[in-house]
Amino acid sequence: MKRVLVVDDEIGALTLIGIMLERGGFEVLKAQHAREALHLLDMEGAPDIFILDVMMPEIDGIQLCRMLREREETKDVPVLILSARSDAKSVIQGMEAGATDYILKPIFHHNLVEKVRNLLNMGATAD
Repeated sequence: MKRVLVVDDEIGALTLIGIMLERGGFEVLKAQHAREALHLLDMEGAPDIFILDVMMPEIDGIQLCRMLREREETKDVPVLILSARSDAKSVIQGMEAGATDYILKPIFHHNLVEKVRNLLNMGATAD
């Protein structure tokens, strides 16, 4: 079973995304902020994919994405940024930080599951 680490400071969004992914057949790890996500990485190892919210306290999703790209064990793991910010500047910042893709909230269950599956298949064929 593929593991997804979801990082979102909004507990409602975190829960909903987690349910969507679990129903889609994924094992879901959840973190409410970047420091918790980094701690989970140290404890559990790298997941198969990250889903990051942009707007979070202290370390935002863009900064976290950069941090993940700098770590040997996560530099090649797909990062999906899921954000309410739809302006071009935010999207460009996300992609420049190393995100694999950037999609907008709200997202429907089938769209999220399909996007995650596509990103994981893309990663599997690149090896």
